[in-house]
Parts: sequence; C-alpha cells; structure tokens
Amino acid sequence: MVPYNRQAETTKEINGKPIACFGAGTENIDTVTVASFGDEWLKFDAFSAEEIKNAGDQYFDIVSSKMLNSSSKVLDLGCGSGRWTKYMADKAGFIEAVDPSEAVYSAAAVYGDLPNVRFSQAGVDTIPFADESFDFVISLGVLHHIPDTAKALATLMKKVKTGGFALIYLYYALDNRGFLYRLIFNLSTLIRRVVSALPKGLKHIVCDLLAIFIYLPFVGLSKLVKALIPGKMYMKIPLAYYRDKSWNIIRNDALDRFGTPLEQRFSKQQITEMLELAGMHNFQFSEGEPYWHVVAQKK
Repeated sequence: MVPYNRQAETTKEINGKPIACFGAGTENIDTVTVASFGDEWLKFDAFSAEEIKNAGDQYFDIVSSKMLNSSSKVLDLGCGSGRWTKYMADKAGFIEAVDPSEAVYSAAAVYGDLPNVRFSQAGVDTIPFADESFDFVISLGVLHHIPDTAKALATLMKKVKTGGFALIYLYYALDNRGFLYRLIFNLSTLIRRVVSALPKGLKHIVCDLLAIFIYLPFVGLSKLVKALIPGKMYMKIPLAYYRDKSWNIIRNDALDRFGTPLEQRFSKQQITEMLELAGMHNFQFSEGEPYWHVVAQKK
C-alpha cells in the first residue's frame, strides 16, 4: 500500500471498506466523458474470469516478470470496472486502483475482497500519491479520453519510479490500415458523434443495436474469411478483433466506442514522442491488437 500524500475530500464506505475520494480535478478533464464512463462501467460491472484472462493476456503480452511481479507496487489509473486490477491481483505486490468516475464504487463492490488492492476515486490531475511511488503503472484505454493527452501522460509518468515501467494503451490513428478501412472508420465516427449525445437510456439501446447490426455482421465476415482464405486476410476486416470475444464484451465495447463524447487517436510515432517527453525510454510496442499498447521504462 502506498501512503496518500494528502487528505481525502470525502470518504464513502463500500462493503465495510472506506473509499477515499480526492475529486476528479477541474483542469485536464471532460466531465461529460467521465460521467459517460461512470455510467458505462456501472452497466458493465462484471466480467467472467475467462473474459478477464483472455482480454488481459492481449494487453499484457509485452509485460515481463521483470516489469510486474510479486514485489511490484502498481498504479491502475482509470481502473473503471476493475477488470485489469483483477487480472494483475495475483501477479503484483499491491495495487492502487484509481478512477475519477463513480465506477470505482462498483469496482470496489465487486473486487473489494482482493487483499492486495485499494480503490480510490481520483483523476489524473488529483492522483493522491507522491511522485516516484510506483514500480509499474498502467492506463489502458483512458488517456485518449482526456482533453490534453500529452499533459496527462506526463503527469502520470511522474508517479513511476526511476527504472520502473508503464503499460499504456491509446487508440491508434489507423496508421497501419488502408484507405478502405479508414473510410469505414470515419463513417462510424460520424455515427458516434450523434449517438454519444443521446440520453442515457436511448444511447444504451442504440449501442446494443449497433452491436447487433454492425459488430456481429463484421465479426461473422471475418470468421468466414478466416475459414476460407489462408493467411491473415481476415485481419483486414473491420472489427475482426471481436471474432473470439463474448457478446458481453462486444456490447460493452460498442457502448465504449459509440457512446463516448471525447475520443482522440494517436500514431505509433506520436505515442513515442509523448512518452519521450514524459521521461520514458526503451519502448516496446505490441504487434498484436489492440493498437497501440506499449510498455516503456522510466529514465
């Protein structure tokens, strides 16, 4: 457990355990997006052990035991439903799981029995721990939903100890995709701008319909191409990533993709430059999906 470096604004008790609340911050934050994710993770608050393992294995494919082990003090920023915290719980020494939204209360209710985990409510601007506190820091699918991603990344990297490591996932700018793929994606972005502005209940219904009528047909097509054509041609099909994912994951990610007001995307080069400015080096990008996730070491 890493000591807090200041007093919490408030506390809330979940299953008999206090959750310290430090506020989400007011500078580098989009409050509408935070509320949207809080709503999302309250809806999708539980994943099966198999779902967590399969997804975690993809994100942590480039993480070695040197980076994450039983002596590691870990910070999971933007923990959401707590699934990555759960994935790391038997691999790390202690995990500080932090999220700015009310989803942290749901995560604490589901995973509060993990003995080496503490949940706190805070944003990237209000991280309640001193700089150089953590051996390993993760932020998966979070910082691209913040107005100034580079600034947020620099703030987060200050919490990594010298010689420590970080695992970061930022939406890719389709820099490894062709023209047709990008065209289809840009059309989906227009849909997202409309759907994300809908009232909560209607947004959930529309995103479920999008999962049925957009995700599932592309998933079926990718499976068919994989069965009929040797090689990796099926990977060129949009949403082929979901060919082996559960319906629960597909519904969740449809809401994540189309229901989120603020979304930014970065090329591999842009991510490298931001991490370098944040004092990181020894970058290792995964060649597997989701793109791009990368590990880096603090200088």
